[in-house]
Amino acid sequence: MKLAPQSIPYRALQKVAGVVVVLFFVVNDTGWGFPAAAGAGLAVLLVAGAYEVAYYRRFEYELTEDTLDIRSGVISRREREIPYRRIQNVDVSRSVIQRAIGVAAVDLETAGGSSTEGSIRFVTPEEATRLQREVQRRKSADDAADGGDADSPGPVEEELFAISPRELALVGALSFDGRLIGLLAFAGSGSVPVVSGYLPDVSTLALGAVAVAAAAALFLVSWAIGAAVSFSNYYGFRLSRAGDELRYERGLFRRYSGSIPTEKVQTLTVSDNPAKRALGYATLSIETAGYAPGQGGEYGSEAAVPIATADRVYELAREIEPFGEPSFRRPPRRIRWRYAFRYALLLAVLVGVAFAVDWYVAADVPWYAPAALLLAVPPAAHLKWKHRGYWLGEDHLVTRNGFWSRSVRVVPYYRIQNVIDSRSVFQRRWNVATVVADTAGTSSLTGSDAAAVDFDVEEAMDLQSALGDRLQEALRDRRSGEGSFEWIEGDGEAGDADEADTAGGAGVADTADEADTTGESEADAEAADTSPEAPDEGVVRPDFSASTRDYSEPAERVDTGEYAVDRFPSDADVAYRPDGEEGATDAVEDAGSGDGADDGDGVDDGGGDGKGDDSGDDDADRDPDEPSGADGDSER
Repeated sequence: MKLAPQSIPYRALQKVAGVVVVLFFVVNDTGWGFPAAAGAGLAVLLVAGAYEVAYYRRFEYELTEDTLDIRSGVISRREREIPYRRIQNVDVSRSVIQRAIGVAAVDLETAGGSSTEGSIRFVTPEEATRLQREVQRRKSADDAADGGDADSPGPVEEELFAISPRELALVGALSFDGRLIGLLAFAGSGSVPVVSGYLPDVSTLALGAVAVAAAAALFLVSWAIGAAVSFSNYYGFRLSRAGDELRYERGLFRRYSGSIPTEKVQTLTVSDNPAKRALGYATLSIETAGYAPGQGGEYGSEAAVPIATADRVYELAREIEPFGEPSFRRPPRRIRWRYAFRYALLLAVLVGVAFAVDWYVAADVPWYAPAALLLAVPPAAHLKWKHRGYWLGEDHLVTRNGFWSRSVRVVPYYRIQNVIDSRSVFQRRWNVATVVADTAGTSSLTGSDAAAVDFDVEEAMDLQSALGDRLQEALRDRRSGEGSFEWIEGDGEAGDADEADTAGGAGVADTADEADTTGESEADAEAADTSPEAPDEGVVRPDFSASTRDYSEPAERVDTGEYAVDRFPSDADVAYRPDGEEGATDAVEDAGSGDGADDGDGVDDGGGDGKGDDSGDDDADRDPDEPSGADGDSER
């Protein structure tokens, strides 16, 4: 399959438009005149166009049975085969110009990294949508246990959330970009000598009034910029569910569409600020392994639901991860003094800076005015403490941090990669620590993992240990649920299967312990049963702890008509001997009299070759039909 033909001039202009403009003005200013400048620009465009024609002819992509193949390159050829299983997201984006000429960009993101694995630029919007849906359908079919049906229709799409005009207006109204304020305030503060020369030589009152007006203007401009960016980013936002994927669409000037695979979700984050909390709204962000949907350094790019009522946000979050209703445990109350000391120190630095500015500019300004903020230090410290905490749920860790920008993070136990106990120099003086649950998400690079901050060292160590235990338990539960079969014990009923130990080889040890603790009544029952029935769909659990068999060679097996039993009885807890076959009985007797035979009490019963009288008496007393796993001491 090929790219869209209209992508040739668009790619050419996209690459050399800036060069053509600069070259035109340079040539025109040298005195060669307009014709020479236009000719130089046209020559550059022709070269770029010729290259893009070659690129178009040599770019191909194909959907095979298992991979998406991309072949590209004019001078240096590159061929990529991307398995459907590794494709985590297919992003489709269209800017205003791209929508006008009818093209779209397709970016393929894979698990394990935040960079783009493959890009197809550009195809028609219909082809981009078809490619996105086809990759998602084949990925779902490839993940199915039976391989899926390649001709089956895709999953039904169910709408979960669509932003309303009122909510879109709130997104803009509650958005604020303070970077412009910081930049201009620094430039106009007098700290820069060049700027300070332009400050008017007026009275202190007039200068203060000008500063207040300038601050208000900066605030309004920053608010307007943040509102415009948020409005354009989340215009027409829509979130839906299709099978095991969450699909989203958003954007005014540049339209985005993509998917969030639920099986790759690492962390859910519900965030708000005082204004949102007062109005009852919040934001939901979803972080996946190595990739955040729509990321690229844009404002609010990780938001899955830009704004909705807090109840609706938590409802959507629980549809993805049912984490229950958290009840947070806060840090110790004494830690509020630490926060108060920190804020007081910050105010002291601010007063010092104001004094330095006043001394340098020689303006009679009240540099001591920031000291009035000391009255706000105690409530600020209390609010910081109040909005911190953690909660250990049945299957999730939930943490909460921040007041002005509060984040509630939900992490499933099985998604935790590492549990970190960190203590700064100041935390060690207060005998507190921070426990961080590290995941495989991209936000780990920015230090925004779920964290229980400023808890007593003893409690932090207990939390770290508890998270480790719950991680292992969650992994065992997932492995047992994903296994191809489960052990059937006793009479093979479902209740017995649920009680079976699923943790690796632990089941083998459990069976051995049960054999050692079996009473005489059970041994008599086994001896009386001359033809034990095997479970219909069960298997015989092997015990390899005392085996001397060479497993590099295939085992000799006895065909019983229903299932095969290893002829080496020392490798099985229960030996099954069909009626009329003496070979199985001989195998049982040989196991009891072999070299190094032991009666299970941990004492060597034999002589130099391990064939003492005790072993022989035991074989003589044992019922020939008794399973070899029974303890010989039960007949003594």
